[in-house]
Amino acid sequence: MTSSYCLSSTRNTALFHASRSCLQKDRLPVFSHCPGREFPTLKPQESFPKSSLSVLRLRGSGFRRPFAAFAEAEGEHVEDVVRAKEHHHHQENAVSDDDNELPGMAQAFNISSGTASAVSICIAMAALVFPLFMGSLGQGLPFKTKALSYATLLFGFYMAWNIGANDVANAMGTSVGSGALSLRQAVLTAGVLEFSGALLMGTHVTSTMQKGILVANVFQGKDTLLFAGLLSSLAAAGTWLQVASYYGWPVSTTHCIVGSMVGFGLAYGGPGAVFWSSLARVTSSWVVSPLIGAIASFLVYKCIRRFVYSARNPGQAAAAAAPIAVFLGVTGISFAAFPLSKTTSIALAQALACGAAGAIIVDRVIRKQLGHLLAKSAKTDPEPEPETHPSKNIGFLSDIAGPTGTQLEIVYGVFGYMQILSACFMSFAHGGNDVSNAIGPLAAALSILQGGMSAAEIVIPNDVLAWGGFGIVAGLMMWGYRVIATIGKKITELTPTRGFAAEFAAASVVLGASKLGLPISATHTLVGAVMGVGFARGLNSVRAETVREIVTSWAVTIPAGAFFAVIYTWILTKVLSFVL
Repeated sequence: MTSSYCLSSTRNTALFHASRSCLQKDRLPVFSHCPGREFPTLKPQESFPKSSLSVLRLRGSGFRRPFAAFAEAEGEHVEDVVRAKEHHHHQENAVSDDDNELPGMAQAFNISSGTASAVSICIAMAALVFPLFMGSLGQGLPFKTKALSYATLLFGFYMAWNIGANDVANAMGTSVGSGALSLRQAVLTAGVLEFSGALLMGTHVTSTMQKGILVANVFQGKDTLLFAGLLSSLAAAGTWLQVASYYGWPVSTTHCIVGSMVGFGLAYGGPGAVFWSSLARVTSSWVVSPLIGAIASFLVYKCIRRFVYSARNPGQAAAAAAPIAVFLGVTGISFAAFPLSKTTSIALAQALACGAAGAIIVDRVIRKQLGHLLAKSAKTDPEPEPETHPSKNIGFLSDIAGPTGTQLEIVYGVFGYMQILSACFMSFAHGGNDVSNAIGPLAAALSILQGGMSAAEIVIPNDVLAWGGFGIVAGLMMWGYRVIATIGKKITELTPTRGFAAEFAAASVVLGASKLGLPISATHTLVGAVMGVGFARGLNSVRAETVREIVTSWAVTIPAGAFFAVIYTWILTKVLSFVL
């Protein structure tokens, strides 16, 4: 594909029908910009295979899956492409407020409204019926206890649902924004991996005082009050998460729970019930997380541009760099997140073996899927090295033009595979880690209700782990696309290389910080990483309005959780005093 192909969206009816006709034939339409014309024209006789990254725009959602037009975004300065891009930008600024709103579930997944309603009803019915068959409901206990256990499970589901609706963008937002995955593919993939991670890797033991925020001794002998506080924390965190997801704000679910428990502790235990030093560490992540994420992604993206784009054969350089990145990533994840042995030396050797196996597999996949393009690029003359100065020395921060044609297709093909792989790892890890935000308080509340707490730790049954995983999957299916739109599209324009740089940097920072015990938020780190990739292209490449909204939502998260927790605890204590 050459730079003469300018892919830009249009509302022209004829183009829409022509595009749909090509899609029905498993082909994707190609648009070319004609000088003197206001809109690009369709060449129906030319089309790309559907296996390539396509250009699909969801009506009203802001999602666009560019491929050939990435050449312009990566550094080509072709005048007609720039003019078309500017015209499209003015068009988007002129659209009505309705077009800027987030789409409904039917529009997001390109399904009928009836199908979307049927899916939502099925999920709601399953959420109401499944708890009746769970062993954690308290079989053999009095009806009143079983009824309260049923309500507790629903509270936990509500929190898990909102975790899925908001946090799924941590794993899949950049992949959808860059076009590596379609929205439907991302949701289905994340659904399987999130549930698997929650069930297989979710912690089976949780502290009764979540996140080390509350002083347990303050609430000894006050089981009813503590039970009400745990339920109110789930409801309060879920409420704020739902508000944030509705507006597409990516917030930290951990901070939501922390804010809720701080509100409960202050209102019913006084200032001495809160570990203020722990709270300070959490709030410090508002600055630390995005800053480190931005720096890491900036460096990763500059490395890609310096060592891949500036190579005489960028496609071959990308294919050679991919196994190295996979080796580093799989080794780090295996050693930090899923150690196979308690002995450090053995665990390190096993992690290195896993990294080597992953690198070999990825190399073979790339050679198999892109072998014909690699062979084509090897036969043709390599592109001349870009020169940004009279000297031939290219600095690390130099502005390097992107590849074109076959080289561009290879580079984005390689990094597209890489991004999908990293998204799958992050999704699986997220299911195992963040499900505890919902099932931790849930398991503690069930323990109080059904037998009292005799220890500082509560064992989480497998059916509760599965219940939390189901809630996460339900939330990401019904509302996950909202925050994906913010992460993937509204902060800065993403391509496979930019998306991979952001995801790889965020995953590396989170893994390293968790190993060192640093106060890092995965959500904040990823948002900072996406911003860092934008800054690498220039300050104007990051949308300041979106960033302001996100930062404001971060600052409000803990106070909002605390406010809702106080209200819900007051209501629940009144209800429980009447029921019990």
